[in-house]
Amino acid sequence: MKQLLHKSIRFGLSVAVITFVLAAIFSIISTFLLSGVKWGLGMLIVFVIVLIGIFFDMLGIASTAADETPFHAMASKKVHGAKQAIFITRHADRFASFCNDVIGDISGIVSGTASAIVIIQLTTGFGYGEESAFQFVVSVIFTSVVAALTVGGKALGKSFAIRYSTDIIYRVGQLFYLVEDKLKVKILKEKKGRKNSTRK
Repeated sequence: MKQLLHKSIRFGLSVAVITFVLAAIFSIISTFLLSGVKWGLGMLIVFVIVLIGIFFDMLGIASTAADETPFHAMASKKVHGAKQAIFITRHADRFASFCNDVIGDISGIVSGTASAIVIIQLTTGFGYGEESAFQFVVSVIFTSVVAALTVGGKALGKSFAIRYSTDIIYRVGQLFYLVEDKLKVKILKEKKGRKNSTRK
């Protein structure tokens, strides 16, 4: 029990640190991209951030819905990416936590901040003050559109992820294989003794 609690705390702290770093990077990049651009391009950037959140949410759901069995058959035939897909499905809880909680939540927060910047750019571009009725209307409409796209996109992504979970995770496994093979960067690493410990 204590060992499980210790692992959970360590995992939670590592996720918090990763989230802090990635959130800072996302915020810096989005603020840099939005500074000095017109509101139309700013809207496009916000929608891209929303799409990133939807995409990673779909990957997280797919990892929890995918069945590990087909990937073992692929791995026996030396299919590239099969071993990586097995790793993802075997560690679906952590993979989903990273995709849904880390990237997904960061995208939601950053898209909200970016939306506020775009709204100010739009209202000032039309010659209205920051506390005008026009800004209020634009803020309500744009925020509602972003929220609708986020929730609706994630709902659609969940349906797609559940139906095509095996194909999605296999494609992710192929991508990880290419990164590990071409760039010689080990993304996924199985801890020694994990297999034996999970079977007990």
